[in-house]
Amino acid sequence: MELGEGWAFVGRQKEIIISGKTRKIDLLFYHIYLRCYVVLELKVKPFDPEFAGKLNFYVNAVNEFIRKESDNPTIGLLICKDMDCTEVQLAFQGMTTPMGVATYDNIKIKEIREYLPTVEQIQQQIEIAEEEYKMKLQEKQDE
Repeated sequence: MELGEGWAFVGRQKEIIISGKTRKIDLLFYHIYLRCYVVLELKVKPFDPEFAGKLNFYVNAVNEFIRKESDNPTIGLLICKDMDCTEVQLAFQGMTTPMGVATYDNIKIKEIREYLPTVEQIQQQIEIAEEEYKMKLQEKQDE
């Protein structure tokens, strides 16, 4: 739902076996309106040119082993912590596979944290739930 309309979740760590080796795609989606698979690779570090080759490999593998003739070509999307545009351009230069790179660096962690409970608040809620559970058990035993 967060991706928008038309997205269908296929799998997380979607296993695909190629030449007897197991490979795992981070996230695989199918876009109903575009009629194509979307390979999504997530990286917790800045862009590295080797990521382009891996994404290209996964997109081509999905096209070869999962995609049906009625589907459009698979799209690849790499989301990483940060990127240098020159490195990205050089890494993808000459590739014809439809792929893109985005960052998640614009997420406002401080703003999100203020809406999340603290560790102490979570612990307090666990203790309250434990007490309520114990009381209900005791009530059942008393009956």
